[in-house]
Amino acid sequence: MPRRIVITGGPGSGKTSLVMALAAEGLTIMPEAGRALIRAGRAIDGPALPWRDPALFAETMLAWEIRSHAAADDLSGPVIFDRGVPDVAGYLRTIGRSVPSHVQRAMERFRYDDPVFLAPYWPEIFGPDSERRQDAAEARATAEAMRHTYTEAGYRLVELPRASIAERAAFVHRVLGGTCAPDPGKPDPEKPDGATLDLGKQYPDRPHQGQA
Repeated sequence: MPRRIVITGGPGSGKTSLVMALAAEGLTIMPEAGRALIRAGRAIDGPALPWRDPALFAETMLAWEIRSHAAADDLSGPVIFDRGVPDVAGYLRTIGRSVPSHVQRAMERFRYDDPVFLAPYWPEIFGPDSERRQDAAEARATAEAMRHTYTEAGYRLVELPRASIAERAAFVHRVLGGTCAPDPGKPDPEKPDGATLDLGKQYPDRPHQGQA
C-alpha cells in the first residue's frame, strides 16, 4: 500500500481542492507549504517571500516539506501530501535558479511512494490572487517543471484528468487500487476548518486527519 502519496502540479490547477476533498473523506493530509508561508511572511513583513527573496522562500519550503515527511513516520495508513520535497527543486527551476546540492540530497533521502499525481495546467480554472501572483505562462511552466523534476528523480507520474473534484478523487482511488482509505483504527480526529486554513492549522504538531 502506498504510504506517502504526493499530489503536485502548477498553481491554480485544482490540486489543493482535490487534497481537501480527500481529507473530507477522512484521509490524513500534509498541507501545502506555499500559501501558509506567504501568509506568515506577510503578517510579519518578513523577508522569506517569493517576490522578496525567492531562495530564502525555497529554504523555508524545504524545511516544511522535510518536517511533513518526518511526521508521516508516526502514522498508519496512507498520507496525502500537497506537494513534496521535489517541488522545491521544481520551484527553483521555474524561477531560473540552480538546484543546490543540499536540495538534491533532500530529494534522495526523503522519498515518497509511486505513483505521484500531477495536476496539469488548466487554463479554464487558473486565476491569480493576492498570494498566487503567477500569470498563466508561469503556471504552465511550473506544472512542466514539476513533471520534469519528479520524473528525473525516478518517480512514476500519473496525470490527473481535467475533471470535477469528485471525479478526480475517484480517479485517485482507482489508480491506487482502492488502497487509499482512512485507517478505521484511528481515533476520531479534530476537524478544523479545511477551506480557510490559517498557519496554526496548516502547520500543527500533528497532521490533519479527516479535515472537512
